[in-house]
Amino acid sequence: MTKWAVAISAIGLVFAVSGCSSDYVMATKDGRMILTEGKPKIDDETGLVSYQDTEGNEIQINRQEISQIIKR
Repeated sequence: MTKWAVAISAIGLVFAVSGCSSDYVMATKDGRMILTEGKPKIDDETGLVSYQDTEGNEIQINRQEISQIIKR
């Protein structure tokens, strides 16, 4: 399978298992799927992506760790 097929399959699995609604899914280069509430914000100066997780926590992650951001 190609990386895209694996990523799409993993995202489908995340949605099927999670049962919670999120606005975006961020796929990381190490294979994690991060569900967000609202649109993640990219700060070009710092290189950080800020997002709110499904529990309402504000979190930042390095932009270079993200492989893709998909709107749900």
